[in-house]
Amino acid sequence: MPARLLVTGSAGRVGRLLRPRLAGPERILRLLDVADQPPAAPGEPVEIVRADLFDPAALAAACSGVDAVLHLAAIPGEETFAELLRLNVAGTQSLLEAARAAGVPRVLLASSIHAVGWYRRADVAHPTPAQHGSSPEPSGVPAPTGADGVPAAVPPRPDTYYGWSKAAVESLGSLYADRFGMTVFALRLGACFAEPPGVSGLENWISPDDCARLVDACLRADATGFRLLWGISRNSRRWCSLAEGREIGYEPEDDAEWYADRARPLDGEAETAGLLGAQFCGYPLGERR
Repeated sequence: MPARLLVTGSAGRVGRLLRPRLAGPERILRLLDVADQPPAAPGEPVEIVRADLFDPAALAAACSGVDAVLHLAAIPGEETFAELLRLNVAGTQSLLEAARAAGVPRVLLASSIHAVGWYRRADVAHPTPAQHGSSPEPSGVPAPTGADGVPAAVPPRPDTYYGWSKAAVESLGSLYADRFGMTVFALRLGACFAEPPGVSGLENWISPDDCARLVDACLRADATGFRLLWGISRNSRRWCSLAEGREIGYEPEDDAEWYADRARPLDGEAETAGLLGAQFCGYPLGERR
């Protein structure tokens, strides 16, 4: 019998990218979102569910009979603290509680590099006011390094309220894994687009195909408890470790360097060079982006 995977936030950007890459003969996708979604194509192994994370009955029904959950539903950028607390944090707690009550053994939580975006590369100096006008730029915190780069489990250093919300999501995953024996992966995803956005994407991009490979690895791994993993491709310029992902069978195949000749800086990237969160480190807190 094919496994059944519940995907929340499936109408969002990452959900749309993963839909054709995760469904197949061995897996049925149950796609949940408050937004409209394309109906199942002939032969496509998907189930469409329109529901809200704060509808307990609908969420309980969505979690019934599934083997795992991929939780993507979230505000994907900076917003007011109240909105991020409501949807990203309280929404995740609602999802985890429904999964626990339904006996779902495995949950994959979409975290973000912005949960740790305030880390700075050791080899990139902090710009001085003289270099960038009269105002000092974000200094960042020196990033710990290991044999393969910055370890996946470094403590949170959020760059925005959005990043804080993702750090809170990680801690909720840890709580549910420890208290209830669930297996929870928190995936610190980089920029998941068809091509790397901006210059920082050459370091932190994860291709849609590699993102699907990461999800597959988490679903197939003989692992228990709570784990933090970087969600990035095997980029030539990466400075985050892939060792932890490879321990569970994640083998990325794509490299952002393939697109380096057409990469152009995004607004704010130059002022935040060397910071993991890139331009997010310069965003005003609580202003929608």
